[in-house]
Amino acid sequence: MLFTRITIDAAQMGGMPCIRGLRIPVATVVDMVAAGMSADDILSDFPDLERQDIAEALQYASAALRERQR
Repeated sequence: MLFTRITIDAAQMGGMPCIRGLRIPVATVVDMVAAGMSADDILSDFPDLERQDIAEALQYASAALRERQR
């Protein structure tokens, strides 16, 4: 699967997967969802994000877990 909204740059956030080159790690978004925050709450906290960013962050995390289990 191609993740067009996820970027990995060694010069940014220590190479952590981030949303669209923003300094918002995928892990932060996944943690917020896991804590029960709604998409609207997340978008309110991070106005640069879009709903598709949240969805792709979750898809990316799921794919990463599946890959680790191989």
